[in-house]
Amino acid sequence: MKYNLSTRSLQDIKWTDSITNVLLAALQAVDPLQAIKKFIKRSGYHLSIGDLSFNLKQLNRVLLVGAGKASYPMAVSVAQILGSYLTEGTIIIKDGHRINENDLSFCLPQSVEVIEASHPIPDKRGLQGTSQIIDLLKKTQSDDLVICLLSGGGSALMFAPYPEISLPELQELNEQLLACGATINEINILRKHLDQVKGGRLAELAVPANLVSLILSDVIGDPLDVIASGPTAPDPSTNTDALSIIYRYDLINNIPSSISKFLKNRSNNNLQETPKPDNPIFNKVHNVIIGNNLIAAEAAQEQATLEGMNSIILTTYLQGEARQAGPCLAAIAKQIVKSGHPIEIPACVIAGGETIVKLLGDGKGGRNQELALSTVNHLAGLDNVYFITLATDGGDGPTDAAGAIVTGNTLDNARNFGMNPEDYLARNDSYHFFQALGDLLKPGPTLTNVNDLTFIFAMPS
Repeated sequence: MKYNLSTRSLQDIKWTDSITNVLLAALQAVDPLQAIKKFIKRSGYHLSIGDLSFNLKQLNRVLLVGAGKASYPMAVSVAQILGSYLTEGTIIIKDGHRINENDLSFCLPQSVEVIEASHPIPDKRGLQGTSQIIDLLKKTQSDDLVICLLSGGGSALMFAPYPEISLPELQELNEQLLACGATINEINILRKHLDQVKGGRLAELAVPANLVSLILSDVIGDPLDVIASGPTAPDPSTNTDALSIIYRYDLINNIPSSISKFLKNRSNNNLQETPKPDNPIFNKVHNVIIGNNLIAAEAAQEQATLEGMNSIILTTYLQGEARQAGPCLAAIAKQIVKSGHPIEIPACVIAGGETIVKLLGDGKGGRNQELALSTVNHLAGLDNVYFITLATDGGDGPTDAAGAIVTGNTLDNARNFGMNPEDYLARNDSYHFFQALGDLLKPGPTLTNVNDLTFIFAMPS
């Protein structure tokens, strides 16, 4: 795929092409179409998925289900490999994440239904699509093969709340969780204990079929029980864990009473826990990670070396509040410029992970833009330094930007517009700050999702 990675600060500088090539390499390394083809092979009626082998002639049906921002290209790739052996399926994708179907090479067979739904706040379309997946899985037999495609965004797109919880109540809970500063792990623990497909329950529905999940990880460390809320993985968390998160963020009196009542009842009476690791339903379940943040970071590092840069991967476990992480990363840029440590110029430092934003104001932005905004004062005056944040799915928070670019001139440029970065940071308004400067990164939907990447480029004069 082609991505637009141009911004005002990246125009007409000596290193534009090299920097752009590094960003592109990261995205291309986790292209879902190619990632699937690395793990699935077919020769006639012999199908191999990683270390697994299946005789397609001996299977009754091959079903395809899934949800996430990358599930459409993943499904296209699986369909191309299986050909006529693919029986039917349903996938749920985020609005606008469908590949151009005018290109016949990206078409799905009519037997696979594609449902577009809302993200990050779930809607009726996702509920309907999940209902169709449930109906499909309830009819499985022991000689069926179910291929499940999971990627970031799957939690909001594929959901089936228990009857005691309405869709509007679930939407309200999601909005409060996204605003309170809870981590994705904590949010997904709650989701798993309010839902009939998350936390291993999708695997439960697929019994007695063989189930293979192909997973593009958007969670730090690739925990199977957290990615898309772990619909095909054992769940080590409990109802009590879910209830404790509500108390931790002081939400017990703010969330819908039906949800707090539901969790209290299940926790106090130890009711209907999610399937645990020793549950026999997982005997025929295989979960395979096909792409993650480290793969993208390593590809970026390799490309940076080819471009003549000294490069290191600082971490792929970057966490914490975005506004606190930014100054720490900016300090590394200063160190490189002043002393050549930890690497010498020309330098490319790569950090992957996922920060959080605690909403304090009513502005517009996302964690990557806020991370960038928090560095503006700290990078001021540094020559030939480019601090770039990138959400690998192409969308940061509720915006059409993936991140932003900060240079040593950003503070002066902002002052010329009468803008104070601290004011914008105080009201979580990073989008409008960088929009005014022309330094928002807008590649559009990338159709992949492996967390976020941050780049520090320190280049020679």
